[in-house]
Amino acid sequence: MTKDQMFTRRRLLLGGAALLGAAGVAGTTALLTGEESAGPARGAATAAGPGARPAFKPSTYRLQPIAGYGAPPVRRRTLVPATVRSRPYLRVDGRGRTMVLTFDDGPDPRYTPDILRILRKHDVRAMFFVCGEMVDRHKDLLRAMADDGHAVGNHTWSHPMLPNLSRSRIHAEMSRTSEIIDKAYGEPPLWFRAPYGAWNRATFEFGAELGMEPLAWTVDTLDWRAPAAATIADRVEKGAAPGVVVLSHDAGGDRSQSVRALSTYLPELLDSGYRITVPQRRYA
Repeated sequence: MTKDQMFTRRRLLLGGAALLGAAGVAGTTALLTGEESAGPARGAATAAGPGARPAFKPSTYRLQPIAGYGAPPVRRRTLVPATVRSRPYLRVDGRGRTMVLTFDDGPDPRYTPDILRILRKHDVRAMFFVCGEMVDRHKDLLRAMADDGHAVGNHTWSHPMLPNLSRSRIHAEMSRTSEIIDKAYGEPPLWFRAPYGAWNRATFEFGAELGMEPLAWTVDTLDWRAPAAATIADRVEKGAAPGVVVLSHDAGGDRSQSVRALSTYLPELLDSGYRITVPQRRYA
């Protein structure tokens, strides 16, 4: 299989659904994977959270291998251009109980490989908002993310407070990171997240210029405060609901508790019928 075929098939895996909601409205949503064609099973529980009765078999919605032989060639599709927004997307949407797990600030060889291993064990995809200076030192971890079908987003080069920078510095932070992601991952990022959640007009303008949509989060695990793993897991499980985007970190400090928490709450979410997936962009 050629390199172009692998990247094309990865785009097929990561693409296909449409963004919903009006620009500039808090809580805007985006459709998820092609899994939305499968609705909830009969008798699906309506209450959100890990205590709810599973609505369907989680394995139905887990990651399918992106490598293989004998597959027919896939026609390249054109991505609908990103829009200059005034607020980031805060949630996602899709049929059934979909959620997105995101990890910021990496990749870090101390913690990212363990997070990838846990995700691989449960056959689910997540989203990594990476910093360019970390990618520059650990390109192999971006290749591992690509091989496992995870989505990679732009989190700037050096994780600065963007509103404090000039427009030229903001552009450099974002464009340089997109370039190195393209080289290490195999394609440019389609999503952007501002460090500290500090957005301004320039971030939205440059994000759209670079072909990215802004994505924030719904549930903050506050793992950057280094709480116990049980505390992190409890925040995720209590905050679990359809459309939730969970913020965690795989770098920027001691993230051992974040790794341990993931191994606890991820199987709980799956057993409760949640589909862990990644947001999608619209194609023409």
